[in-house]
Amino acid sequence: MLAAANFLVVLDTTIANVSVPNIAGGLAVSASQGTYVITSYAVAEAIIVPLTGWLAARFGTVRLFVVSMLLFGLFSVLCGFANSIELLVLFRVLQGLAGGPLMPMSQTLLQQIFPKEKAGAAIGLWSMTTLVAPIMGPILGGYLCDQVGWSWIFFINAPLAITCSYFGWQMLKRFEGKLIKLPVDAVGLALLIAWVAALQLMLDEGKNLDWFSSPEIVILAIIAVIGFAAFMIWEMTASNPIVNLRVFRHRGYWASVLTISLAFGSFFGATVLTPQWLQSYMGYTATQAGYATAMSGILAVIAAPIAAQMSTKMDPRPLVFFGVMWLGGVTLFRSFGTSDMGFWQVALPLLFQGVGMPFFFVPLTGLAMASVETEEMASAAGLMSFLRTLSGAFATSLVTTSWEDKASYNRAELSGFVDSTGQVLQGLTQSGMSAETARGMIDQLVQSQSIMLSTNQIFWLSGLSFVIAACAIWLAPRPTKVADTSNVH
Repeated sequence: MLAAANFLVVLDTTIANVSVPNIAGGLAVSASQGTYVITSYAVAEAIIVPLTGWLAARFGTVRLFVVSMLLFGLFSVLCGFANSIELLVLFRVLQGLAGGPLMPMSQTLLQQIFPKEKAGAAIGLWSMTTLVAPIMGPILGGYLCDQVGWSWIFFINAPLAITCSYFGWQMLKRFEGKLIKLPVDAVGLALLIAWVAALQLMLDEGKNLDWFSSPEIVILAIIAVIGFAAFMIWEMTASNPIVNLRVFRHRGYWASVLTISLAFGSFFGATVLTPQWLQSYMGYTATQAGYATAMSGILAVIAAPIAAQMSTKMDPRPLVFFGVMWLGGVTLFRSFGTSDMGFWQVALPLLFQGVGMPFFFVPLTGLAMASVETEEMASAAGLMSFLRTLSGAFATSLVTTSWEDKASYNRAELSGFVDSTGQVLQGLTQSGMSAETARGMIDQLVQSQSIMLSTNQIFWLSGLSFVIAACAIWLAPRPTKVADTSNVH
């Protein structure tokens, strides 16, 4: 039940990626507005993670797990019934808030239930869902969108959520711990929500409102800056902060967080962009785009045990450097794409990209946790998860906005070069086409190449960000201990 719950949450972070064009079309919004479905969920999940420890102590680990599972299923159904982008984003936020505690709570319960000699095997089996779900997500999302409609990517959560919550309560209620009334940092939480929400809204709406020429964007920017400054000051001085910023005093920790934020932002932004590009401009169905996107998980599953074993026996920094540079190299290779590429020319780089993913995530998490004191591990893991998830949401907004902006710029540039003498138009009309059809054909060609150039430019920038992230890991000192990362979300 715990592994199934974890599978559901991880699945929902990837199943929507391939569904964005269908959702945008179904709700009559632009593709960039469609990505709000991804960013709203990610931001909500990021905000709730630091609160998970307090919620578990206040209401009980088992109760929190079961109620979160039920609410996750309920809000999933409401997402499926949403008939506007505003309602869908609202329910996705609530779904993210419900789903955020599920992964760390399932890990905690595993360790409470199993004796020490069996906990490792249990965590190993549980971890397989984290590896398999990202492969299943794009395939299942694409199939459901093509066969029955995008709403079903949310409806399918309900039966599993209800089953997990019912049997989970029946089997786990005897393991419920003693409740503790811990104080909560309400001011810190309010400031956190204020600056994160303002910044995300600014990034999401900036292009639509013409950035800083809009009073709304200026106000959001001011709220984000002031809120962030106030949040930093409050959290550094509060006696019981919601986010323990003091862990940043460890060089190994902040270097690891910097690396994972840059690298995960690059990875997630490119992952969100790929199915949109394939479906909108390369003629792929949602199912075909799902198969191509899922390729990146296949070799990751195979390489994960090797990366885990190596990270316990050697300095993790070279492993992280290799993993992130591998991801950067593949992404830079992808920046030379053409509009007449076949399926395997798109899919093979994604397949080989999977080799680098475990060498990035597994040893980097170990390095970060080994850099902090034992009593700081829980808060350090929560903060790392928060910043990783947030960087993915921010990168998604920046990538989709930049993609459209660069496409517009490229179109303007190409329009000045294409058929400047009018010979192509004349040749097409002489072959029997009407002037209007010929112009449409030329316009379609220019648009296709503008998007291809824009996609390549985004991949190039993402690859460069990977290279910078790989170099950042050498800011961390060599670790003196190996940390237990089984509690890391």
